[in-house]
Amino acid sequence: MKTIITGCNGFVGRNLIPYLVGYDMEIVKMSRVDLKQFQPSLFHDSDVIIHLAGKAHDLKNTSNSDEYYHVNFDLTKKLYDAFLESDAKKFIFVSSVKAAADSVNGVLTEDSMPNPQTHYGKSKLMAEKYIETQELPEGKSYFILRPCMIHGPGNKGNLNLLYNFVQKGIPYPLAAFQNKRSFLSIANLNYIIQTLISDPNIPGGVYNVADDCALSTNEVIQIISESNGNNARLWKVNASIIQSIARLGDKLKLPLNSERLKKLTESYVVSNDKIKSALNVDRLPVSAKDGLLVTAKSFGST
Repeated sequence: MKTIITGCNGFVGRNLIPYLVGYDMEIVKMSRVDLKQFQPSLFHDSDVIIHLAGKAHDLKNTSNSDEYYHVNFDLTKKLYDAFLESDAKKFIFVSSVKAAADSVNGVLTEDSMPNPQTHYGKSKLMAEKYIETQELPEGKSYFILRPCMIHGPGNKGNLNLLYNFVQKGIPYPLAAFQNKRSFLSIANLNYIIQTLISDPNIPGGVYNVADDCALSTNEVIQIISESNGNNARLWKVNASIIQSIARLGDKLKLPLNSERLKKLTESYVVSNDKIKSALNVDRLPVSAKDGLLVTAKSFGST
């Protein structure tokens, strides 16, 4: 089975490609340079197209907003149009939960009304809507995956920053805040994508992708500490005192302000019930805790 993968040099691509090769799939890699010279004829003898390439969310807000729409929407539109004219049967677009919501009250499901607030989320949603509104030829299907925070060995995101914080032995002072966040092990994402490719009976559509259970930040710190053989140092400073310090930070431009406190303590829980039902499984291969342990141990070995 010939599978074309865009964004092959990104974190997901570097992990997904060897995983699929292990299932005897023929992989054709397409980097961003290849995409600039893209010719629709490249898709004609392919079976599956996995679109990973995209403009990632810039947490520092230094990116030009037009770049999000050019990369995340225009490029996806171009590739999907080529897919519709090609021999390929399946198009897998890796979008983001941020196409649905930047903050979540309760649990995010596929039925939640999308309301992205950033250019990143809006551009991803535009690409999703384009895919959903095109007439689909018989025998073809699309899968729009909305992963939450993806992690695994080699990932250098926010979990790495938290690991470095814990590694220094600094007590975590926000333990009084009770929150839950969903994560996604790269191992589970690999499994899901491979199953979508190989199983002809899975219906196309939009699917949230997350590990089976959400974890609190306190639990994540405990897992990171466990990966080092240490005990977690959690300080339950009164939440109202922390909030007062954050408000003071707003005025004095301190590292801890109200916005940063919100990001550190808010909940973002994502349901994966729909994808598990489609795959006909009760649980994904890797638990949320085991996946984070693998990631945390990889930080210690680098």
